[in-house]
Amino acid sequence: AAKASCTPMTYAFLYVLAYSGIRKGEAFALKWKDIDFEKGLIRINKALSYCPKNGLYIKEPKNGLSRNVYLDPVTLDVLLTWKEQQKRLLKKNQLSDSRQLVFHNKNNEYFNPSYSNRWMKKIQKEFNLKQISTHGLRHTHCTLLLEAGAPPREVMERLGHLDIEITMKIYAHVTEQAQTKTAER
Repeated sequence: AAKASCTPMTYAFLYVLAYSGIRKGEAFALKWKDIDFEKGLIRINKALSYCPKNGLYIKEPKNGLSRNVYLDPVTLDVLLTWKEQQKRLLKKNQLSDSRQLVFHNKNNEYFNPSYSNRWMKKIQKEFNLKQISTHGLRHTHCTLLLEAGAPPREVMERLGHLDIEITMKIYAHVTEQAQTKTAER
């Protein structure tokens, strides 16, 4: 639905959230230098936030934890395709790749993080989909990882949680489903 109705940048943004589990503030803070296409990873070392008093600002990732998030080949291809489209759109831009934001507004500046929920609502309305927030994409990503048998510690590290208990509290329903399946076996 996002690919059919959104701009290439919005599609890439939502795709990255769904297939990486990163937070929207982390995605909006990304510059191309944070993505290593050869190693297949995103370096999460900052996040964009908004405060009514001070406006947009860059901060450390939640919990102060920098991390590497490895990506699958399709997600890397979505990002690479967006990067090439972006270059064509920003021909007049004199910024180097290292300074260029991956996801930016029409003035080539940071988006207010709340915009992502507007994009989701537009898609949901247009395609009559169940409502989910952009943060819900993170929860879905993690749930699918755990259901697929990813070790909880790896999921915890991917998400940037401080400890395994946080991960397991949030995704307890997955472990309950796994226990039910174990009992059935």
